[in-house]
Amino acid sequence: MSDNAPPDPVLAGFRKSIDNIDAALIHMLAERFRITQAVGEYKAKATLPPADPSREQAQIARLRNLA
Repeated sequence: MSDNAPPDPVLAGFRKSIDNIDAALIHMLAERFRITQAVGEYKAKATLPPADPSREQAQIARLRNLA
């Protein structure tokens, strides 16, 4: 396809959808990071251990099931 070809509206629609999903993912990752930072701060103030191996294993299992 040359640079002079008219834009393909179907392809443009797909690309717009991908761009919207990318923006949503970035927003969600930023929100997740904000919350994990808050968890770390809370654990430090409450003198809780920074790691929770049982939670980590449960999360790994849950995410594997989702995948």
